[in-house]
This record gives sequence, C-alpha cells and structure tokens, in this order.
Amino acid sequence: MKLLRFGQKGHEKPGILDADGKVRDLSAHVPDLAGDALSDQSLAKIATLDLASLPEVNVERYGPCVAGVGKFICIGLNYSDHAAESGMAVPSEPVIFAKATSAICGPNDNIEIPRGSTATDWEVELGVVIGKEAKYIDEADALDHVAGYCVINDLSERDFQLKREGQWVKGKSADTFGPIGPWLVTRDEVPDPQALGMYLDVNGKRMQDGSTNTMVYGVAHVVAYLSQFMSLQPGDIISTGTPPGVGMGMKPEPVYLKAGDTMALGIEGLGKQTQKVVQG
Repeated sequence: MKLLRFGQKGHEKPGILDADGKVRDLSAHVPDLAGDALSDQSLAKIATLDLASLPEVNVERYGPCVAGVGKFICIGLNYSDHAAESGMAVPSEPVIFAKATSAICGPNDNIEIPRGSTATDWEVELGVVIGKEAKYIDEADALDHVAGYCVINDLSERDFQLKREGQWVKGKSADTFGPIGPWLVTRDEVPDPQALGMYLDVNGKRMQDGSTNTMVYGVAHVVAYLSQFMSLQPGDIISTGTPPGVGMGMKPEPVYLKAGDTMALGIEGLGKQTQKVVQG
C-alpha cells in the first residue's frame, strides 16, 4: 500500500493511493498515520478496505507521510563512496545523529535556506518508518518492526554541521530540512530494501545516482543496532544515509543550494519529491 497525508500544514488527513493512482480519503477509518495506526494489525485492516468506496481527493498539497514522529534518527557516512567524497573514513559501526522533528515538512514544500547559511546541501536517503516497538532485537527480526519506507531529503548546512563545534544536529535541523514522502510504502511492497535505485537532480542536472545496495550497514542491521541503545517506537523515522554526489563533495569546489534552485529526487518504487529553494 502507498499511504499518504494531504491538506494544508497542520491540517493534514490520511489517505491512500488506489490502483489507478487516485488518492482516497482514509480519515473515516484511521485518525492519522501515526502511532498505533502503523501497526501490522492496523495496516492489515486498511488493506481490506474497498478503496473505490472511499472519497476521492483532489490533492493540492502532500503533507509528511507520517504524523506524530517521536524520533528522527539519521545514519551518517553509510555509503563508502560518500564517506570518501566527504574525506572521512568508513565508520567501524553506524554513526548515529538526530534531526529535530521540527525539520519535517511535506515532500514538495519549499526548502528554506537558514539565515547566515552559505553551505546548504542536499542528500537523497531511504527513510525507514517503525511500526512496532523495537528494543534489544536481533537483526533477523528487525524488518518485522518496520511499517514501511519513504523518500527523505536529509538537507544539511555543512558549515553549521562541521565548523560550529559540537554535534551534527545543528547543521541538520533547520525548518524544512526534513521533507518526507510523498508516500509511506508498506514493507510488503518492498521485498528488498537493499535493491532500490535512488537519484537527486538540482536544476535538472543529475547530482546523485546511486542504489541502496551500496550501503555499508543495511536496514536490518541499522534497526537492530539502534534498538540496543534506545527503544524505537511506532512512527519513529530512520534516515539511512546518502550515496555520493552531495554538493560538499563537488570538485574542484563545493556547490551549494541558493534561492531559486529546484531539486527533484526519488527512490525506486517510493515516489519522488520536487522542491524549490527559498531564502529563510
């Protein structure tokens, strides 16, 4: 299933994409795509609905595909070739950092360059949405705790991230730095999360062209690993790292986003995003 949220910011409703690509309103059956609504039991109930009987929606805006996110966790340097372009070693275990949940926005919302920024960068990433609590779980069981997957643009202000002391979170958390969606694609439609092509274009030029099969640490490993340090709750989002082609790694000089730029990005089977960059 391809689940989604539509409507103006702060007033989104849950929806689902039918076989003909039409958006249907789910709000009579689930209050929102959050918490327990992401459980296997809830998703199985949604799967039994006659979508043709649900109201059709003319979508003017897609919202973030998950609501009520408790934790937005990111994995750094999880593609060896991206680590190389960043001038950093491949980590001996997953690098974890947090992104403020206030960074979350819709997949096609404008991206705001923060005040004082000169190094706002792009990163297409596979998002993993937790559907069942995960605490001290084994890798073999990890994917059973996943509700589904989505596209994420893990936007980053590189100077804030790397030159302003402390942790990376300050370069990752500006408003609009976490567009997610357009859809939450349930895990039954993604039999192998390590076999998904992914891309990102800036102003029509292909910057990133990669695949999840080059991750250093795969989805199952990452979910199990994180569960050793914190419990993962339904609705938590994990952004699993980016392939090479980010602006920071461009030669001979880095290339960063500026007001007026447009980005288009997507992951095989998970949909695409389109964003305009504006000055914040």
